[in-house]
Amino acid sequence: MANNPSTSITTTTRKESQSLLLGRYEVGKLLGHGSFAKVYHARNVRTNESVAIKVIDKEKIMKGGLMAHIKREISILRRVRHPNIVQLFEVMATKSKIYFVMEYVRGGELFSKVAKGRLKEAVARKYFQQLISAVGFCHARGVFHRDLKPENILLDEDGDLKVSDFGLSTISEQIKGDGLFHTFCGTPAYVAPEVLGRKGYDAAKVDIWSCGVILFVLMAGYLPFHDQNIMAMYKKIYKGEFRCPRWFSPELTRLLTRLLDINPDTRITIPEIMSNRWFKKGFKHIKFYIEDDKLCSVNDGGNDDDVESCCSDQSLSESESEMESRRKLTSLPRPASLNAFDLISFSQGFDLSGLFEEGGEGTRFVSGAPVLNIISKLEEIAKVVSFTVRKKDFRVSLEGSREGVKGPLTIAAEIFELTPSLRVVEVKKKGGEKGEYEDFCNRELKPALQNLMLEESAETSHLPSDTE
Repeated sequence: MANNPSTSITTTTRKESQSLLLGRYEVGKLLGHGSFAKVYHARNVRTNESVAIKVIDKEKIMKGGLMAHIKREISILRRVRHPNIVQLFEVMATKSKIYFVMEYVRGGELFSKVAKGRLKEAVARKYFQQLISAVGFCHARGVFHRDLKPENILLDEDGDLKVSDFGLSTISEQIKGDGLFHTFCGTPAYVAPEVLGRKGYDAAKVDIWSCGVILFVLMAGYLPFHDQNIMAMYKKIYKGEFRCPRWFSPELTRLLTRLLDINPDTRITIPEIMSNRWFKKGFKHIKFYIEDDKLCSVNDGGNDDDVESCCSDQSLSESESEMESRRKLTSLPRPASLNAFDLISFSQGFDLSGLFEEGGEGTRFVSGAPVLNIISKLEEIAKVVSFTVRKKDFRVSLEGSREGVKGPLTIAAEIFELTPSLRVVEVKKKGGEKGEYEDFCNRELKPALQNLMLEESAETSHLPSDTE
């Protein structure tokens, strides 16, 4: 009996899908391994994107009592999303394994680069600037790495730095009653003197010390505190005994003296580092935003397609621009979460309190204004407070310029069609501090949008009845 070609094709496809990890990852070579996990290079067959997959043996971590440790690492990686931190895409689990699907960083460890010899000052400064940006971002979110060293710092294909391995990191919720951490951790050559003292320590100051050791290594090509005898090395660290080589500039030597200050109370802080003259040379604040759960960088050159100015349609004539807008508006999305009670609350014959529905860090607003008018109003609000505007389809993102503790205030507004004559605008805080968001909503956003609603009320028809 002849083989049916379609049957053989189906069989092959099934085999291929069975060989894929969780149905979509083609696993490649082993990149590295530890006591509890192995890391593999993999390819997402749907997107063709390279990823690194950390495979953790569930039984081993259960026996070692490390399940809470793994959960903490997941929590930390989800909390710290930054261009200079290795990104966690997703976590999956089977009965025997846990899979971390992470960003694949092609350039290898910074350690490999330093092993070849000291770096040029401009290159070392760039890496140090990116390291401090990442560490400062973590600290602002209550996350402390506690094991910073060149082996835990990766470089991508563009030569940009990525902090990895948050296995020893901790979060501020774990601080004891005295406000200090008490766990001995870190790699001996990079560990701060207060940790060696086995007393409580400020984890932020410990990270800063490690950054100082890393900067010294990048510039000198060797460790500031080194001895074949580990106890002798500990004594040098405890006393802060190190000498800067002659090629270090006076500015750099002064900065390192502040970074490697054995007294954590007088050791330099992140804001002080960022205002230091040596550090500031050529430094640019990294601008980024998160859209559709993806981290997007902002190019200062203005070539980013997602970054649009208020006059982005200037290249089109007025009629062409209107036609383009109408073409886009034919697919205006419907709101995903409105129910009958929402519709009743929006009706003009009922209590108008429903026009602003508070939901945690979000607001919902109804208007009879055309979509373009709503977008124009959001752009006007952005101009008043000097916010950057990003537009994509029916979403408008407003981003503040002030760098708060939790990054710049970022607000996303999405426009939905409720009926042919009514639009719903959902406004949500995507980044920044809650207090700043509430203040912005109360002072700028709500009054402007309410004015828009009132202006358009004469043109807004009533909600259609069952017979219409």
